[in-house]
Amino acid sequence: MVKVNNIETNRVELEFTIDKESFDKACSDAYKKNVKSINIPGFRKGKAPRSVIEKMYGKGVFYEDALNALLPEAAEAAVKEAAIRPVSAPEYDVDTIDENGVVVKAKFYVYPTVEVKEYKGIKVERNVKNVTATEVNEEVKRVQQRNARTIEVTDRAAKKDDTVTIDYEGFVDGVAFEGGKGEGHPLKLGSGQFIPGFEDQIIGHKIGDEFDVEVTFPEEYHAEDLKGKPAVFKTKLHAIKYEELPKLDDEFAKDVSEFDTLAEYKADVKAKLTERNEKAADAEVENALVEALVNNLEGEVPEVMIANEAENMVRDYDYRLRSQGLDLNTYFQYTGQNLDTLRDQFKPQAERQVKSRLALEKIAELEAIKATDEEVEEEYSKLATMYGLELDKVKELVDAESVSADIAIRKTVDFVKSNAAITAKKKTTKKAAEKTEGEATEEKKPAAKKTTAKKSCAKKTEKETEDK
Repeated sequence: MVKVNNIETNRVELEFTIDKESFDKACSDAYKKNVKSINIPGFRKGKAPRSVIEKMYGKGVFYEDALNALLPEAAEAAVKEAAIRPVSAPEYDVDTIDENGVVVKAKFYVYPTVEVKEYKGIKVERNVKNVTATEVNEEVKRVQQRNARTIEVTDRAAKKDDTVTIDYEGFVDGVAFEGGKGEGHPLKLGSGQFIPGFEDQIIGHKIGDEFDVEVTFPEEYHAEDLKGKPAVFKTKLHAIKYEELPKLDDEFAKDVSEFDTLAEYKADVKAKLTERNEKAADAEVENALVEALVNNLEGEVPEVMIANEAENMVRDYDYRLRSQGLDLNTYFQYTGQNLDTLRDQFKPQAERQVKSRLALEKIAELEAIKATDEEVEEEYSKLATMYGLELDKVKELVDAESVSADIAIRKTVDFVKSNAAITAKKKTTKKAAEKTEGEATEEKKPAAKKTTAKKSCAKKTEKETEDK
């Protein structure tokens, strides 16, 4: 028999019983597990009878191990029978242990009961930003830079925007410091990768030069022992390179795209940027709608739900750092943060996430929005493709209930969006719509070139570096 007592808002006390037979067996198992390590005078180690051990240490000597073995499954069954949704770990209190078994009381925070004041007819503006010729040209320039040709320099000194290869070792008060040494390090002059003044002093030197770079560490530098201190870096210049950009013409367009002319390629770039802006506008609309739902949510949300979500975000952030070769401890050293400040940083986002989920779940309940079996199967197939796993394996790892719930949430967002009052944002200026020279031609629908062969082009990858 399971009893549920409401002890405060969103907190219940669940009372359930573990039958005597199960408890006695668990105690017997605990005895067998622990007897090998128990010494009792007059008995060989591990051979003392249970009755003797209980007489010496008390009848309840094996109770704790027995309860630890039984409670998770017993509590899960009681939660299921009581039809409650815990959102926190249970706090157990053993009420009685007698010939009738064990009576346990477990306290949980549970899923809150909420209401959403309004979720139909929410007013929101949709703002699709115009794509300007400048944006198109900037995107083309980025492609141009990715296709730059690297040229080795042998007959001149290094200058700004060159990429040099250097060895260096830093000294403060004549003593080398940790992290201040590098060999064969590539550095683009003018990139600001190193502390102020370092890169400027390489400019003008030639291959083979050995020289001192004298700088002062910034007061806000991450290493406490180096803040504001003057330093000398003994430096040797090994190589100089620069990037030669391809000419922006029809041949460039043929090399980097499926189009024959630069005008057609730019028109395609503009079309893609326009599509990007359309998607961005849709995302902003959804964010605004979700924000409205959060504001319209009524009900008390257990703080533990927000704390749990913030903890999930911390774990996800740690995972992303590790994928980049870092970890939380290293991140904390550089930023001066700690685990508590990081949790606090994520808390507002976690609160919004929890409340938006509660609101959408409530709407799904009211509107009977559910995932179909076909949609669940389709989602499993997508996950299998995404992670490169067999379909059956994905189904083992991800339960159907979670997949179904996520699908229902997405469908509910679509429902709210389809029932919203969405208007296009009025433009306050004509400047964005003005056409610059050559842009009118770019708006024509691009025609793919006839040739099917496409030249390969090397792409540079951007590498994140830290201040030295």
